Amino acid sequence: MYKTPSAHYITRSILLLFTFILLFAAKCNRVRRQIEEEKEKKAAEALHTKNLIGTIKGIHYTEVKRVFDNGLSFSPVGFQLTPEWRISFPSVDSVNIYSPKKQRFLNAPVMFDHDSIFNVAWAWLKLKYIKKDSIKFMVLHVHDDTIVEEKVHVFMTFYTNSYIKNVLHSDTNQLWRPSRRDTTYIKAKTLLANRIADSAFAGTQPVTLTSRSASVTVKKEVTPPDDITGKLYDDYLSPTYDIVIHHAYQDFSYSFTAFVDPSGTIIFRKSLTYISPEFVKSTLETMKGITDSYLKLYLAVTPGKTLGIPHTSIIFLNVVGYKK
Repeated sequence: MYKTPSAHYITRSILLLFTFILLFAAKCNRVRRQIEEEKEKKAAEALHTKNLIGTIKGIHYTEVKRVFDNGLSFSPVGFQLTPEWRISFPSVDSVNIYSPKKQRFLNAPVMFDHDSIFNVAWAWLKLKYIKKDSIKFMVLHVHDDTIVEEKVHVFMTFYTNSYIKNVLHSDTNQLWRPSRRDTTYIKAKTLLANRIADSAFAGTQPVTLTSRSASVTVKKEVTPPDDITGKLYDDYLSPTYDIVIHHAYQDFSYSFTAFVDPSGTIIFRKSLTYISPEFVKSTLETMKGITDSYLKLYLAVTPGKTLGIPHTSIIFLNVVGYKK
């Protein structure tokens, strides 16, 4: 039977369309199978982690070490990781965790995910290992249900309370002491900061400022313990002081940072507010003058320390002067 060219074209088009539909359907099936396989894999991994947690149900653990990848508990800016968790799993789906803020244990649900990842209270953790007397976790940063890869990781190590007491014959006061590596690191940073001010780092025991005059008041800004949005470590990473000076030479208000060296000397660093170009020189000279006169004259200063070692650190100052 003779077919016109147009009929051949239609037949060929139909065959091509049919072939395309078959290929598309096959691809969709492959994608669907891959999704299902991935779901099954994640479910199996979550179940495996859940079963591992089941093996330590009811055992009480205390965190003994919290460190970065390099094994140190200090960051370059002076932030210190501090072990503070005490946990137990009364069931595979819940955890009792001690809250230093509330001074008591809280019960929270445990949510399991794939690849040994689960959520405990307010943190996402990846289980690194479970041994007879210890557990190790890696802390994860999760945003919108997606793990954000960090350049630096934090690891938490726990020992069972019975292991600490009956085998190590120790307690948290002993186990939480800084390591030799931490001490060596801080001593090296101290030597550098005391020699080069721009290498200053935060002291875990921040600078203290005390007024020597009834005309001057000093108040350190502190994060309230019950402020769930506040970060208590900001109190020493960015120690901020509000200073009011009465009977000043004129009214003024400045915000700036200063170095405090190991001897307790305050040295002007830089302004924290924008200054119009034409007033930069005079304004900076005024801030430096206030630092070298009022602050040095009327304040008793104790330098910041880390591990009991005084070193150069940076403070944030809001200084207001009243002529009256």
